[in-house]
This record gives sequence, structure tokens and C-alpha cells, in this order.
Amino acid sequence: MAERKVRVRFAPSPTGALHIGGVRTALYNYLFARQHDGDLIFRIEDTDSNRFVPGAEEYILESFKWLGIHFDEGVSFGGEYGPYRQSERREIYKKYVQILLDSDKAYIAFDTPEELDAKREEIANFQYDASTRSMMRNSLTLTKEEVDALIAEGKQYVVRFKIEPNEDVHVNDLIRGEVIINSSILDDKVLYKSADELPTYHLANIVDDHLMQVSHVIRGEEWLPSAPLHVLLYRAFGWEDTMPQFAHLPLLLKPEGNGKLSKRDGDRLGFPVFPLEWHDPKSGEISSGYRESGYLPEAVINFLALLGWNPGNDQEVMSMDELIQLFDLHRCSKSGAKFDYKKGIWFNHQYIQQKPDEEIAELFLPVLKEHGVEAPFEKVVTVVGMMKDRVSFIKELWDVCSFFFVAPTEYDEKTVKKRWKEDSAKCMTELAEVIAGIEDFSIEGQEKLLWTGLRKKNITQVIS
Repeated sequence: MAERKVRVRFAPSPTGALHIGGVRTALYNYLFARQHDGDLIFRIEDTDSNRFVPGAEEYILESFKWLGIHFDEGVSFGGEYGPYRQSERREIYKKYVQILLDSDKAYIAFDTPEELDAKREEIANFQYDASTRSMMRNSLTLTKEEVDALIAEGKQYVVRFKIEPNEDVHVNDLIRGEVIINSSILDDKVLYKSADELPTYHLANIVDDHLMQVSHVIRGEEWLPSAPLHVLLYRAFGWEDTMPQFAHLPLLLKPEGNGKLSKRDGDRLGFPVFPLEWHDPKSGEISSGYRESGYLPEAVINFLALLGWNPGNDQEVMSMDELIQLFDLHRCSKSGAKFDYKKGIWFNHQYIQQKPDEEIAELFLPVLKEHGVEAPFEKVVTVVGMMKDRVSFIKELWDVCSFFFVAPTEYDEKTVKKRWKEDSAKCMTELAEVIAGIEDFSIEGQEKLLWTGLRKKNITQVIS
């Protein structure tokens, strides 16, 4: 059989801002696709209509554009396997739901929320599965005529996957190796809801990945418990031979390492957990973003790439092209990665140093404008070149080099008392005269002329 083309996907839900952990998942998918000359698909999983947030989809797309992560097909990109928005694929899912029903791999359940709550009260740790389904109102306990009548009456129902008990399900994970889970611990998951005529994540995910010929599913480890269910679904459809390979990425942990990284951690310690600033349309709350906080996109990419993966050498600063060349799923960690936000600041400093002075000067111009300063671009380039090694963010340049553009209006009184002597004003005036006469501004030229000029004036203590 010919080797399959690598096709991976990133499939967020438009329920709010894109968490930085989701960005890392998308990045790893991107690196893997590019390294293998494959395709990266952008899919929107919007089957949960109750959680939809206006503007979230546009926010996600803008985030990836800023970060330099490019998709080959999907929502807003086109492609041969659309539509790529799940809410537009209702009829496709209905077809596959019926296939499972016809093959006795799934069944219809009419249990109301109240009936389910009552059963939970009656049975400790109740789970809808092979041991309890015979007690419930479903197409396994009702006659076909009763089922048809209930549907005709408009009674709401769900379709549940029929999981057979006591079967060891093997999941071969590219990061964790073989994972074995017994099917008896799995419940008969809901795959479809008549209320909104939409599938749940589990069914839509499997059908879409199969029809879009996804070769590898690279996602967070929170989906690892669902992997056995997904394997069983592939098997139920007869798609086991083309089932994608799985890779479950380690979680991003709090900086202290105790639990999953959350927005509250960023608020508490003063760092963003979203790529761009997010304005919540429901609450009106504004959350900080990496872009607005002054991070360079290359620095964010480099920082995230090393949270849970290493290149196998001591190299830390890597361009996107280098990351693509070095990336290897087998070098991803099995354990969670502490979110060392201070390392993110370090990366930003490194990338500021690497960028040409002209580019940093362009980024600094809006800061100068904010302070009412207009200066020749050549001067800004020169100043930035001298001072950029002292900052981690572009906005910090003003604090370290404002005196190049505006005269100081205040001074540190303690320093003046300590260093200003009776003859300091006379010495500084003479120093200014010496500097004014320098024509060779190379380091060697300045040093030679300064020492010569100051010795003549007998004020060498000024620079000693």
C-alpha cells in the first residue's frame, strides 16, 4: 500500500479566546505537516450551539495570521473536502448515524434528564452502559413500533454508541506508546441529539477525520481518555485500516507545576494566556494578549515550541524553518510542561537583539509618537542599535533612551549629591568641547581623542 500523505488538522470551537495551549497544539500540527510536505486543515467544531461566541472564529484566524501559522485548507481557506464548519455538515452526520443504527452499533434513547437523574439517585456511580441500558427507555428495550411512535410524536431523543463490555482497546500513541483500556469502564456515549439535529464531538470528529483523510491526530492529552472510544468508532464504521495515528501532547501546567495553566494564573502573575487581546462580548472583560503586550510573534513561537518538546541538542533560539527541520513527535515529553513565562520574556529579548536595527526602529516609531516625538529615522535607527540590548520589549526602549530625543526634566537627587562636585559643571563643559571636536567616532578614535583632549585640560577624572 502506498504511503499516505500527511494530513493533520486543528479544529477549535468558537467559544471564546484561543488559549495558548491551543496555539501550541496548532503549532505542533503545523511543524509536523511542513516537515512531511503535508497539509494542515483548519476546521471549526461548532456543534455546541449554546456555547457559540460571536467574533471568536475571526479572533482565532487573526491569531494564527499574526503568529505566522499558515493553513492549507479549511474555513476561509477553501479546499476539496468541505464544508469545514461542522454546523454545515448536518446531513453528512445523519447518514453516518443511520449506518451505525442499521448495523446495530448504536441505539436510540428517549430517557429524559429527570429519568437519568432518578437513576443516578438509585444507583451509585451510575453509568449508561451494557449493565444498565436494559433498565432504560431505548430502542433496545422498546419495540420498533413504540420507537417509531415516539419519534412521530416529536419526542426528543439521542443516539448512543453501543459499547460491548470486557474488551481491551489498544491505542498506539506516537508519544506514549501503547495504551490499553478495558471497554467496561466506557459508557455508551451520546453521538447525536435530535434536539438540534447535530452530532456530539465524538461522532463528528471521527466522521470528519475519515472523510478529510486525516493521517495523524495531534491533540492535547485531555483527549486521551476518549481515544479508546474513537478507536471503537473507527472499527464500527469499518475504517480501522485508515484510522489516523494518534499523538497526545502533554498539558501546559501552571508556572508552579501544580495543575493545568489557566487564565487566572496569567492574571495572578502578570502574563498573557491568549495570543491576542480578547474582548469578551458577554461580560465585557478585556484579557491581555501576547501581541498587545509587546511580544514578537517569532519569540512566542520559539517559546511555545520548547514547552513539551526538545530538539535533542542545546539549541534554544530557533527560527520557524529550523523548528520545522528539527521537530520530532517522539521527542515530546509524556509529562506536563511548566509554563515558565519568564523564559518567554527571555526569548523576546533574544529576538529583539537578532532583528535588524531598522526593523526595531520601525516598531519603536509608534512609541515615540505616543510621547510626541518626531525624529529622523536614521537617528532612531542609531539610537535603537545602541540601546536595544538593554530591553526585553520595544516599549521599554523609551525608558532607556528618551534622553536622546527630549531634554531631561528631572534628575536623581541622591546620585547628584553623591557624584556632583564643585568643579563638575566646569569639567562637563570642557568635556562637551572635547566631544564636539571629535570627527572619528569609531571606538578607537573616540577613546584616543577623549584621553588626549581631557589630559590637555587636566580633567581625566571625568571618565576615569
